[in-house]
Amino acid sequence: MNKPIFVLNGPNLNLLGQREPAIYGMTTLSDIHESCVEKAKALGFKVEFRQTNFEGELVESVHQARTDACGIIINPAGYSFTSIALLDALKTFDPPKIELHISNVHARENIYHNSLVSRVANAILIGFGARGYELAIQAMADMVNQAADGSRQAAGRR
Repeated sequence: MNKPIFVLNGPNLNLLGQREPAIYGMTTLSDIHESCVEKAKALGFKVEFRQTNFEGELVESVHQARTDACGIIINPAGYSFTSIALLDALKTFDPPKIELHISNVHARENIYHNSLVSRVANAILIGFGARGYELAIQAMADMVNQAADGSRQAAGRR
């Protein structure tokens, strides 16, 4: 696969392992990055892994993904529920998009129940803890490979 999977992480995820470990666990974002790279490599993919606390920077990463990525896995964190700008950016990205949350947002306070990003995601993974990232890499690889197989079959019928 030529283009990497973009794994984008929103605000406060740089504090994983320190911030509310009862909710988010003790795994650090660095640990998650390593596991994503390993999982993707085993599936024949590369990963572009990013984290930012700034909404505009997250939007810019989505814009870059339009030309540079085969898919996006995004844990938008707090921007899931507030960012029209991120929603609009994701609408411009046609390849697969997976929304990811470490905790089960539906078992938490009501403010976490209405993700704007879910409106444009092809799939959503919630509540699997840090392991959700590896599951998302597997799912994204499957989605990208299915799309490529469909394109090859369509080209063969021409």
